[in-house]
Amino acid sequence: MSFYLVAGTGAPTTPADARDHLPTTRPRRYPSDTTDTEWAVIAPLIPTGTPGPRGGRRPTRSRRDIVDAIRYLVHNGGVWRALPVDFPPWKTVYHYHARWAADGTLTRLHHTLRERVRATEGRHREPTAAIIDSQSVRAAETVPRTSRGYDAGKKINGRKRHIAVDTIGLLLVVAVTTASVQDRVAGRALLIALRGCHQHLRLVWADSAYLGTFVDLAARLRITARIVAKLAGQIGFHVLPRRWVVERTLAWISRHRRTVRDYERLPAHHAAIVYWSMTIIMSRRLAHTQPQPQTT
Repeated sequence: MSFYLVAGTGAPTTPADARDHLPTTRPRRYPSDTTDTEWAVIAPLIPTGTPGPRGGRRPTRSRRDIVDAIRYLVHNGGVWRALPVDFPPWKTVYHYHARWAADGTLTRLHHTLRERVRATEGRHREPTAAIIDSQSVRAAETVPRTSRGYDAGKKINGRKRHIAVDTIGLLLVVAVTTASVQDRVAGRALLIALRGCHQHLRLVWADSAYLGTFVDLAARLRITARIVAKLAGQIGFHVLPRRWVVERTLAWISRHRRTVRDYERLPAHHAAIVYWSMTIIMSRRLAHTQPQPQTT
C-alpha cells in the first residue's frame, strides 16, 4: 500500500515582499498567471533564493515565473516537458516544484493563505470542525503499479485522495493512497493528523464509509464524529447536510486539469498538485480583498 499524508505548517519563513524577488519581464498571458495583486500576497511566502551568510549562487530565474509555470501545469494540464517556452526550462520548474514540496515551502504557503482567507470571512484562524471525504482518480501509465490499486466500488484503477476541509471548504489535510485503501483506514490517519495540527478541532463530519474504528478513534482523541448517512430510499445525487461542503472542495480541485487524473510517479507529488490547486483558489480570493492600484 502506498500512503502519503501532508499536514502541518512547517517552519516559519523569512519575511519578504514582491520587491525582494528577482523582477520578471515575462508578459502575463495565461489565465493561470498571477496578477500583480496575487503576487504581492504570495511573494512573502516564497523563498527569494538570495545567498545567505554561507554564500551560495545568486538566483537567475524569477520566482514569480517559476510559480506561474507550476500554476500553468496544474491549471491547464499537460506534461512538464511541454511547458511553453516563455517559462523557465522545465527541469528548473520541476526542481522547484519538488524542492518546495519537500522543504515545507508549499505547506507554509497553503496554510498561511488558508488562515488569511478564514480571517477575511470573519472566522478564527484555527478551525474547530472539519468534514472528511475521499475521491478515487484514474492513474496514468506514469504511475507505478506499486502505488496504485483498484477501487471496486467506483471501478477505478488508480489512486485515492482523502481530504479534510473546514466548514467553508478550505483544505486542512490531504492523504494520497492506492485506490484500494478503505476510507475508514485512511480516515484514522487524517484524524491523527488533524488532532496534531489543529488543537482546537472538536467535531468531524463523515459519511457511512467511516463507521467503526474511525468513530472509536475520534472518541479517544476527544473529537466528536458525526456520520451523515444517505436519505432513506435515496437514489442518485442529493445534497446532504455538511457533506456537500467537502464534495464542493473535491469539485474545486477537479477543475484543475492536472488533478483530473493522477500523472505523478510519487504520491507526494500528487498531494503537492492538490495543494497548488487550492493555493490558486485562495490567492485569487484574497486578491479580490486587497486594495486595487489607482489608475489615472
